[in-house]
Amino acid sequence: MSAVLTSPRSLSTPWRRALAIFGVVLALLLWLYRDTFGAMVGIWWRSETFAHAFLVAPISLWLIWRRRDRLATITPAALPWVLLPMAGAALVWLLGDLAGVNSVTQLAATALLVLAVPAVLGGNVARELTFPLCFLFFMVPIGEFLLPTLMTWTADFTVMALTFFGIPVYREGFQFVIPSGTWSVVEACSGVRYLIASFMVGTLFAYLNYRSTKRRVLFGIVSLVVPVVANWLRAVMIVMLGHLSGNRIATGVDHIIYGWIFFGIVVITMFFIGARWSQEPAPPPTRPADATAGPSAPIAWAMAALVAAVLALPHAAAWLLDSSTAAQPRLAMPALEGAPVAAGLSLPSKPVYEGASAQADQVYAVARQSVAVHVAYYRHQSYGHKLINSRNMLVSSRDQHWHQTASGATELRMQGRVVPLRTAELRAGAVGTGVAGMRLQVRQVYWVDGRFTTNDQMAVALGLLGQLSGHGDDAAALTFYMAGDDVVATAAALDRFVARHLPAFEAALINTRARR
Repeated sequence: MSAVLTSPRSLSTPWRRALAIFGVVLALLLWLYRDTFGAMVGIWWRSETFAHAFLVAPISLWLIWRRRDRLATITPAALPWVLLPMAGAALVWLLGDLAGVNSVTQLAATALLVLAVPAVLGGNVARELTFPLCFLFFMVPIGEFLLPTLMTWTADFTVMALTFFGIPVYREGFQFVIPSGTWSVVEACSGVRYLIASFMVGTLFAYLNYRSTKRRVLFGIVSLVVPVVANWLRAVMIVMLGHLSGNRIATGVDHIIYGWIFFGIVVITMFFIGARWSQEPAPPPTRPADATAGPSAPIAWAMAALVAAVLALPHAAAWLLDSSTAAQPRLAMPALEGAPVAAGLSLPSKPVYEGASAQADQVYAVARQSVAVHVAYYRHQSYGHKLINSRNMLVSSRDQHWHQTASGATELRMQGRVVPLRTAELRAGAVGTGVAGMRLQVRQVYWVDGRFTTNDQMAVALGLLGQLSGHGDDAAALTFYMAGDDVVATAAALDRFVARHLPAFEAALINTRARR
């Protein structure tokens, strides 16, 4: 009985037919969603954080192969009601595609891949393969949204630990100064790659070593907590090694090497301890093979046709809603009453907005001060260029000239409505250099489908509504800068400028959108 699926000749008629149909459905799915899966592979290739994803599909196939004896006792039979969740996943993919959100389309495409199994092969097969199928979601390169939070936690813990050891610390944002030098918490210090890799390997370890759901869940939680704490300890260890050695070791590339060695020791220790509670694998199946013939060929192929229709519908809808024929935007900065253009001045700092359809900036004179304004305009948004993007930021952590020392939010009343704004403070030069660098007060806001917002999720939702209502996907980000050493006075002056002149910028954006 255990050899039923060990060779193609031993496959039963229902399995041969079901696998043929599933092969056709899988090929269609991979072809229709090739851009989505291709984008996933591209991220795996470019980013060290997600390089482990290359192993996910082979591991899942290996896990499925290990279940072949159990699958041999099941007769595959299509499950029609699964078309409903597949339609839901297809709709989510369509919305994600319209919004240009990689993580949404990739999660939805992976969900369609997983749901195709019960739809074509049946619920009993899917239940037997629950973990191998769910494991496929580790292919989706998601988790970078945790970067700011993890960076903040790492910086907080490092400063707290250094203070505990009696080392004086001066901190501004993600930079801090100790007597032996200056340190920065950048994206690589967040520990997100440790977290994702540990969770993937931890869940696999739990699946292979435990039968109890409780033990599997607990070890999964441990595999999430341990890398976070280990990264905090790694950061403190690196700073202490640099401090105690006079910055001769644990600086530059070698601090990354030390970090991975430390993390590897922690993970191996975690697995060693977890192995003490490992359980014997489940006994082989004892029930006889299902003798039912399964659904007839016409019914099975009819189900495959319905699955194919569900997979194809969002692509047809995306084609109908495509607005790529609209002209490229011509962006012009408005003339402001009482704030003439300050000739000869340029922006002291520029935000990072990748792939913008058009960008413009201008410096305006206000009394004896000046306000710099930058506008990034987006049209025909897609995965390569979109307003809401993790790579779009006020200032990069790798910027050698500017760093962000504060962030927050405020609201202004403008023409009878309340407009939210993001606030920030930038400082020129490195912390601890002893040179008083220029300080900039910053205000930022998104303009999407004729409305102002600072919320990324709201901006995405407004963009979707704009496309579905026929307004297009035009959107913009406005950034206002004012320099001044008096933080309170400069911030108040900048708020007055924005409250007075934002309607002029709004009118300019509306005119830009009208010229489609």
